[in-house]
Amino acid sequence: MSTRVLICDDSKIARKQLARILPTDWDVEVDFAEDGQEALDMLSSSVFDILFLDLNMPVKDGYETLEALQSFEQSPAVIVVSGDVQPKAIQRVKEMGAIAFHKKPASAEELRSLLISLGLFSVGDDQQNKVVVEQPTAAEQFTLNECLQEISNIAMGRAASVLAEMLNVFVKLPVPTVNILEVSELQMALDYSVKNDSCSAVSQGYVGSGIAFETLLIFSDSSFPDMAKLLGVTDTITRELETELLMDVSSVLVGPFMAAIGKQLNIDFSHSHPLLLGQHVKIADLINEKKATWKRTLAVEIVYEVENYQISCDLIMLFTEDSVPTLENLLSFLVEEDE
Repeated sequence: MSTRVLICDDSKIARKQLARILPTDWDVEVDFAEDGQEALDMLSSSVFDILFLDLNMPVKDGYETLEALQSFEQSPAVIVVSGDVQPKAIQRVKEMGAIAFHKKPASAEELRSLLISLGLFSVGDDQQNKVVVEQPTAAEQFTLNECLQEISNIAMGRAASVLAEMLNVFVKLPVPTVNILEVSELQMALDYSVKNDSCSAVSQGYVGSGIAFETLLIFSDSSFPDMAKLLGVTDTITRELETELLMDVSSVLVGPFMAAIGKQLNIDFSHSHPLLLGQHVKIADLINEKKATWKRTLAVEIVYEVENYQISCDLIMLFTEDSVPTLENLLSFLVEEDE
C-alpha cells in the first residue's frame, strides 16, 4: 500500500523541490497544500500518513496548523521543514506534536536518512505499485518573485537564528514580500509597516556578478528601550548609543542574511560600509534621501518582530532596475539545476 504524503508550503518552488527529493524507491502518493488551512481541510476529508509542514505561511501558519491537529482523532506524522532554524522554533514544534524538524533547503540524502531513522521508510520497500510524483515540466516556469521569495525565506531564518541566540529571544518571522515598485509605492508600503512612528535606518550597498542592490534596515524608534534592555545596556539612551545599537543589530541581521543569500546564489558579494541613513525621521524623509537612486526597484521586504518585546524592524533589499534581468536569469538557472 502506498504511503500518502501531504506537502504543505506556500512556496510552489519549495513544494516541488521537496517532492523531487523524496526517496525514488519509496511507494508514495504525494499531494500538496498551499497553506495550513488548506492542509487541515484535506486532512479532515482524507487520511494521510505523513505531513511535511512549513512554518511561515499565510492564512494559517505551521504553528497554528500543529495546534489545530491536536484536536484531530487521526493525524499524520508531522515533519516540519522550514528555514526558521531558531532553537526555540524547533523546540516549540516538537512540543506541539511534530516528530522531527528539517531545515531548508533539504537534500535527498539528508531526507532519506531522516525518514529511515524515524521508521517511516525502509530500504527494500515494495516498489511494484510505486506512484511517481509528477515533476515540473519545461512549461512550468517559476517567476522571479517566487524564486526570490523562497531564497529570502531561507536567508531570513538564518539571520533570525543569530539574533535569537544573541538576545535569547524568539523572533517572529513573516512571509517575505517581493514586488517591483515605484518609489511612491515603496513609501506607501513602508508607511503601512512603520505606521506613524518615527524611525531610524542603516543602509549598505552590495554588488556581485552583475547584481547590485542596497539593504535598508529600518527600526521603529519605539524599539530602542527594549533593544537596549536585551543587550544589557543600562546607560541613558543617547543618540550616540542609539547609533551603536543600530549598527550592532544591523550587522547581526544583515550579515547572516547576506551570507545565506550569497551561498544560495553562489555569489561572493562585496559590500560597502554600513551608513546611518536617518535618525528619528519619517519614512518620507528616508525615501526623499534616496529618491534619485532608487527610482523603480525590485524590493524584498521582511518584518522582524521579537516576541514579548516592543522591537520591530524592516529589512529591505532594493535591487537596481538593471540588475533584474541578470537576477532573473540566475534564479531560473538555479531552478533548472534542481529539477
